[in-house]
Amino acid sequence: MRFARWVALPALTILALGCAGAPALALAGVTGGTQAPSSPKAGGIEFGVPARAVHVPHPVISTLSVPAGATAGAPPKVTLRLDEKGVGTVYLQVTITNLATRRAVVVASMGWSHTGRTLMVRWPASARLTAGSYEVSVSAHDHHGAGVLRQAHSAGQAALTVTAAAKPPVTTPSAPAAAVEAGVPTPAQTAAAGAVFPVAGAHNFGGPEDRFGAPRGEHIHQGQDVLTEEGTPIVVPMAGTISWTSYQAGGAGYYAVEHTSVGFDFMFAHCEAGSLAVSSEQAVAAGQQLCLAGQTGDATAPHLHFEMWVGGWQASTGHPIDPLPFLEAWDRLGAEAH
Repeated sequence: MRFARWVALPALTILALGCAGAPALALAGVTGGTQAPSSPKAGGIEFGVPARAVHVPHPVISTLSVPAGATAGAPPKVTLRLDEKGVGTVYLQVTITNLATRRAVVVASMGWSHTGRTLMVRWPASARLTAGSYEVSVSAHDHHGAGVLRQAHSAGQAALTVTAAAKPPVTTPSAPAAAVEAGVPTPAQTAAAGAVFPVAGAHNFGGPEDRFGAPRGEHIHQGQDVLTEEGTPIVVPMAGTISWTSYQAGGAGYYAVEHTSVGFDFMFAHCEAGSLAVSSEQAVAAGQQLCLAGQTGDATAPHLHFEMWVGGWQASTGHPIDPLPFLEAWDRLGAEAH
């Protein structure tokens, strides 16, 4: 019996020391042990393990190019690029807001637009801006409804200041200008002969960068751009014969050249892939469909690049002329007919 008493004492000492190092007992009224987590969800944050955030992909505005200033009239050229990994198209809308009234004055709904490429905003043909301060903003969402993820370096907004257009100088009326070259029909003469506007749908002539003679790196723009929706029919303005159809990856994309019965050569560029409806040596009539408007080759938005040549397209004896006066005459004729 004396031996058992001596064995028990060390055991009790060890037990007491162990209890001294253990966590405090439960609060009064709680039987034994430490209090369990208050949440029914065992583990996780209550035990010091952070919750894992779920990453939801969003469209990201990679670039937004807006000029700091513009002249009153049609909205200026605006380009942008959206990216979203694994997503081919997003629904895109660009808005111009008047900062004085905080009201949207121009809205360009571009529909489902491609990601991963530079896009040019297609403003409504009737859109006009008066002098004032504006904000250009971009909104987009993917097929899952995820909106634009706005980042500090590209928030999808840009300021735009519009100034009043300078008043043209007052000039005295003069005699009508003669044709630039002898033997070349005037715009009015071609319209009277039944010329047809080549874009069979809503369109506009863009800005100064789309004009004949605009700088293009080491050369100048040899035609006039007519901005329109992807897939708009492009038709033959005047009867003639197709002299060339081809593809140029770094320039015109899919294109066709026509030699007309009055001596002009027309060049139609950036046709939609697979839409050319004519071939070399084929006779064509005014109004006949040639292709669909696209953005193949070196283009950032759907449009027709239209050239007019005298003396043969790209020939040593030929040269391009400004097609805008002819296009405007044909456009007016079409509008009057409707």
